[in-house]
Amino acid sequence: MRWWDLDRVMELELELFPEDAWSRGMFWSELADARHPLATRHYIVAEDVAEDVAEDAAAVTGGGGRLVGYAGLAAIAGTGDVQTIAAARDQWGTGLGARLLADLMHQATAFECHEVLLEVRVDNLRAQRLYERFGFEPIGFRKGYYQPGNVDALVMRMTEPSSVQGTTTDG
Repeated sequence: MRWWDLDRVMELELELFPEDAWSRGMFWSELADARHPLATRHYIVAEDVAEDVAEDAAAVTGGGGRLVGYAGLAAIAGTGDVQTIAAARDQWGTGLGARLLADLMHQATAFECHEVLLEVRVDNLRAQRLYERFGFEPIGFRKGYYQPGNVDALVMRMTEPSSVQGTTTDG
């Protein structure tokens, strides 16, 4: 994700998370720590590069197609934190969310994280199932985490991000 993606990211963010959307400033702040030698953030976008070809429907690229998803990871002192992950509704069930999450786990491995945490709305069962498939386990709750709706968050943790297929790095 780069600054020039923010208009499209914000459009999808507001569509998917109308009650608790991130602000443009929050994204700017995250991106400021994503592209330098000591970066602790990693942000990606997914674009639909061939809308009429189902098997090519979503690629994690930067090629200028319709933005259909994005994700971000923070990493500090060996712990990764999935900051955000989103897929356009017409991409649900296509595997895009899994590809975005796999990319974040690959980056967590590159950041030498020994665990990855995330928060997910307690009412977002689709996302919870995705995270469980990747090996995330529930470890607690954050009451009223999502505002202004006062919705609780389920906190989940994965202890071996390098165990996700395709995340190992060559020495």
